[in-house]
Amino acid sequence: MSYRFSTRTGWDVGESGFAAAIREARAAGRKLVDLTVSNPTVCGFEYDAEAVLAPLASGEAMIYDPDPRGMRFAREAVAGYYGGHGAEVDPDSVVLTTSTSEGYGYLFRLLCDAGDEVLVAQPSYPLFDFLADLEDVRLRPYPLFYDYGWWIDFAELERRIGPRTKALVVVHPNNPTGHVTGAGERGRLEEICARHGLALIVDEVFLDYPLEEGMRLTSFAVGPHPELTFVLSGMSKIAGLPQMKVGWIVGLGPERDRMQAMGRLEVVADTFLSVNAPMQRALPVWLAERRGIQAQILQRVRENLRLAVEGGVEVLKVEAGWSAILRLRQRHGVGDVAESLLREAGVIVHLGSFYGIGEAGRVVVSLLGSAEEFAEGISRIKRVTGWNHGSY
Repeated sequence: MSYRFSTRTGWDVGESGFAAAIREARAAGRKLVDLTVSNPTVCGFEYDAEAVLAPLASGEAMIYDPDPRGMRFAREAVAGYYGGHGAEVDPDSVVLTTSTSEGYGYLFRLLCDAGDEVLVAQPSYPLFDFLADLEDVRLRPYPLFYDYGWWIDFAELERRIGPRTKALVVVHPNNPTGHVTGAGERGRLEEICARHGLALIVDEVFLDYPLEEGMRLTSFAVGPHPELTFVLSGMSKIAGLPQMKVGWIVGLGPERDRMQAMGRLEVVADTFLSVNAPMQRALPVWLAERRGIQAQILQRVRENLRLAVEGGVEVLKVEAGWSAILRLRQRHGVGDVAESLLREAGVIVHLGSFYGIGEAGRVVVSLLGSAEEFAEGISRIKRVTGWNHGSY
């Protein structure tokens, strides 16, 4: 008799047909152009390895002195980061985590009982589905729609709120659409949360990557905060260091609710004590040095976006982040665009449905790879799809 595992981990973990096709193409020696690479450490950026690694060797890291919320000097560095964005953040309102994923897990435990619901935008990154499953939380998507830019469908969002809805997630900027939540949309979100008694969870990992020259994005950490708000971010994107597992939660909002939330989060964090001492020691250094790698990444993603627009494919408007959505001519059956591009052009892209995009002919590409590789991929896509038009 086979062992019966929990239903929360009953995912289909078999190889997809698309993944198998990529593996077989590589095994056959085909030269593929991968436009899905989103790991900055393998994209040719120049890291100062000595500066990144040196603080990990601090002798003080040999002393075990745990703080559930994280060492205070590390939390002060996070507060300083938000000070640079014009926000006043109390270090005592910061909880360090190993990643934003862990931060979501903490918040789902804090806010939800089993079977409660959390609203999440669609399109969005599919990781949320797994995080919700692991915490016995149900996701209810609310739509973003495209009309010369991306917008929140507020009427539909409100229709999705039910008696078990506990929180609303906003990814600012959104991945993969690059939608930036403006002041008007933020005001409506906060009003909806206040009226329905919902917490607002804001994922800001791409906050420092606006694609328009001179543009500066406003963090939700900037007040006022009429409702309980949690802002998430971390080193993976801010400093291009996904291998250095440090993230955080910032708690904001009415004092009484915020104090209760932070007290409960401290117990959750104390249960795991997952952030190790060397990473906390290094965090202030990495934050202080982040602008060098950010400048390289911004230059790359802006250049690749320009190459896509000028390369003759249609690019949906993107305001920030590391991804772009292409709208391709539908010469093939619905749903097989990515496989067709792999087969006919030797280009790897993400099918839009991977992110919950329902419209046919949408594919998602990363803007992080080398300009030469990216330009080659766009040229191949244009050649097999017949597009002659670029828009932004």
